[in-house]
Amino acid sequence: MNENDLLQRITFNPTIFNGKPIIRGKRIAVEHILGMIAEGSTIEEILEGYPFLEKQDIQACMSYAHRIVAHERIEPAIVTVG
Repeated sequence: MNENDLLQRITFNPTIFNGKPIIRGKRIAVEHILGMIAEGSTIEEILEGYPFLEKQDIQACMSYAHRIVAHERIEPAIVTVG
């Protein structure tokens, strides 16, 4: 499954979590899955805890995060010493 196919699994619904990105219209936010991964959960543990998810859903969350970060630019703050 290519990245564009994976990203089709990420949807938005203004009535669910105020329009935050969710997985396949379900009441589980992308940020929740990313947070679990950041805390050390494995894909297998996430799938065990959320049996309605598929491995491709987790991959879709990672692809979504990659797309967001890939376009992020942080400008350095300008500090003047008086």
